[in-house]
Amino acid sequence: MKDAEELILRSRRVVTPEGERPAVVAVSGGVISAVRPYEAPDPAGARVVDLGDDVLLPGLVDTHVHINDPGRTEWEGFATATAAAAAGGITTLIDMPLNSVPPTTTTAHLTVKQDTARGRVHTDVGFWGGAVPGNVKDLQPLHDAGVFGFKCFLLHSGVDEFPQLAPAELEEALTELTRFDALLIVHAEDPGLIDGAPRRGGPHYADFLASRPRAAEDTAIAGLIALAKRLGARVHVLHLSSSGALPLIAAAKREGVRVTVETCPHFLTLTAEEVPDGATEFKCCPPIREAANQDALWRALADGTIDCVVSDHSPSTVDLKRKDTGDFAAAWGGISSLQLGLPAIWTEARRRGHTVADVARWMSAGPARLAGLTAKGAIAVGYDADFAVLAPEETFTVDPARLLHRNPITAYAGRTLHGVVRGTWLRGERIADHGAVTGEPVGRLIERPADGS
Repeated sequence: MKDAEELILRSRRVVTPEGERPAVVAVSGGVISAVRPYEAPDPAGARVVDLGDDVLLPGLVDTHVHINDPGRTEWEGFATATAAAAAGGITTLIDMPLNSVPPTTTTAHLTVKQDTARGRVHTDVGFWGGAVPGNVKDLQPLHDAGVFGFKCFLLHSGVDEFPQLAPAELEEALTELTRFDALLIVHAEDPGLIDGAPRRGGPHYADFLASRPRAAEDTAIAGLIALAKRLGARVHVLHLSSSGALPLIAAAKREGVRVTVETCPHFLTLTAEEVPDGATEFKCCPPIREAANQDALWRALADGTIDCVVSDHSPSTVDLKRKDTGDFAAAWGGISSLQLGLPAIWTEARRRGHTVADVARWMSAGPARLAGLTAKGAIAVGYDADFAVLAPEETFTVDPARLLHRNPITAYAGRTLHGVVRGTWLRGERIADHGAVTGEPVGRLIERPADGS
C-alpha cells in the first residue's frame, strides 16, 4: 500500500486497548493513523471495508512456533507455517531455535535460517536464539543480531542437535544473559523426576500421562524462579501445563521476580479424560492434563498469573505420530494448531464467560509484550495495521485436509469450534481471506527492537 492511500475498516465490534466498541479504523502507510467514532464520515477517496458485526481484533502474535526449516522441512516450512498462521488470524510469529538443522545457536546458523525464510513468509517472522552447552560465547552476538531471547531445555529436547543445560550450565548461561538483560525462555521439566516416573509404552494415554508428572514441572519451575531471583534475571516459563506451579509463580511475581509464563490452546481446551487410546495426535510434552487442572489454568489466565496464550505449534510428519501402533511412548510429541488457536480458545472462553477482548489480551497484546514488540498487539494509533477479522458466533468442524500446515494431522480433527476467521491483514494488506492466503508472501523478517529487551 502506498503512503498516499488510505484504508478504512469499519466494524460495530472493534477491540481496542480500552475495550470493545463500534469504530472506524484508518490506515495510512501500513500503520493505524486514526481510530474514530463509528459515525465519523469516511475520507474522500478512501478504500472502505465494512465488516458489519464481525469483530476486528489486533492481529495475533504467536511467540512459540516450531517451523523446522531448514533441515526438517518435510515436517513444516516457512511457507506452509506462515500460510496457516495467516489463515488463523496470526500476523506475527517468533520461530523456535530447534528442530531445524542447523539450530539457531550461532549467528552463522541464524543467517542460514533467515536466508531460508526470506521472501517465503506470509506473516512477520522473528527468531529466538538457543542456549545450549558450550555456546555461552555466542549469546551476546546472537542478541546483537536481533534474536528476541534464548530458549533452553532442562531435559532432553527430543533432538540431539539441541542438548539440554545441566544446572551449572543453566546458571552460567543465565548469568551471561543477565549481563545484557536478555530473556531466557525455558522448557521447565525436571529430568530426574521424569527419569524416575513410570515408563510404559503402548496406547493408553494414562500411562503416558504418568510418565510426565506435574511434580516435574513444579520442581523445575521452583528452581528456575529461585535462580532468577538470585541473579536478577529475566525468565519465561514455556507451555505451562501443571496447575501445581501456579502458586509459586504468583508468589514470585508478587516478590518482584522477573518471571512470565505462557500456556497453550491445547492445555486450555483439551483434557486427559477425553483422549482416546492410541490417539497419539494428542501427545505433547508437557502433557495435556485433567479437567480440574485445566480449570485452574483458566483461573490463572483470568487473574493475570499466566501472561499469554501461544500455540507451541510443534508439527511432524504423520508417520512420526505412530498412528500405526498408537504407541504414545514412541510417537513424536507436539500439537499442530497454528490455524486453529483463535477459534479453539474463543470456543472455550465464551463458554466460561470471557470476552473477545480477553482473548485479544491473551493472544495478541500479551505475546507482543513478551517479545518487546511495541508496534504490535493493539488497535491504536501508531501501531502496525495488523488485524484479524472474526465471526464469533459462526461454527465450523475441523477437517485436517483443509488446514494449511504441511502435514494433515491435528488433535482438533472433527471438533466443532466457534469463531470463523474471515480475514487477516498485515500492515494494511489482506494476507488471508476465508481460510486461504490471498497472494504472494509479503511478511518481513523482524528483529528485537533496538530499545527492547
